[in-house]
Amino acid sequence: MKGPYGLETSEHCQTCKQRGSTFFCHLSPAALKDFDEIRSSASYPDGAVLFLEKQDPRGVFVLCAGEVKLSISSSGGKTLILRIAKPGEVLGLMSTLSGMPYEVTAETIRPCQVAYIRSDDFLKFIGKHLEASQGVLRQMASSYRAACYRLRTVGLSSSAPEKLARLLLDWSADGKETEQGTQIKLPLTHEEIAALIGTTRETVTRTLSDFKIHNLVATHGSNLTIANRLALESLGAD
Repeated sequence: MKGPYGLETSEHCQTCKQRGSTFFCHLSPAALKDFDEIRSSASYPDGAVLFLEKQDPRGVFVLCAGEVKLSISSSGGKTLILRIAKPGEVLGLMSTLSGMPYEVTAETIRPCQVAYIRSDDFLKFIGKHLEASQGVLRQMASSYRAACYRLRTVGLSSSAPEKLARLLLDWSADGKETEQGTQIKLPLTHEEIAALIGTTRETVTRTLSDFKIHNLVATHGSNLTIANRLALESLGAD
């Protein structure tokens, strides 16, 4: 049924219409039954904070629907956005496994459906079900690869246009193909994009304007169409 913020909600994983987005959805019936008994599901509006950087871990958050911004901040208030979490990801995983404080702040950037599992319950669950622990290991490996890619993009890319081109191409993987090109909805503001690629808001705005002048992209509000993918790929490969 439709729940808060227009999201489909379900009391049980077995009948959830979002089923299939996370590895927990593909557990055996016995494991899925145990998982259903320890999780609590909730809907969040955009701008809701699931947990804060340096906060003691309470548990994990399984993102069933929506998108979540993961960021870190300096003592001076400067923020760096690490990435955008997609449906299927388990947030707060490393901190829950290690018992260390959350290393990032997790904030929704659109309405989200989230399943929450307390730390003790989660650790007992993956200890009991090998298939669940294997899924956790796969996500940890995926997170490591994403961190390496993030370092390459921010640390080794030589220019803002290269960084922005790579980011737009990454986002286009979930885009809609049209006659004009690949259409995506920008999930972040220019200021947030700047925090994601390690530059300034003014640079992001200026670079996007240059992309439009050279017919690489077209924009309409928060919608962006990649009109010349080959040129953007060439720029992102510099």
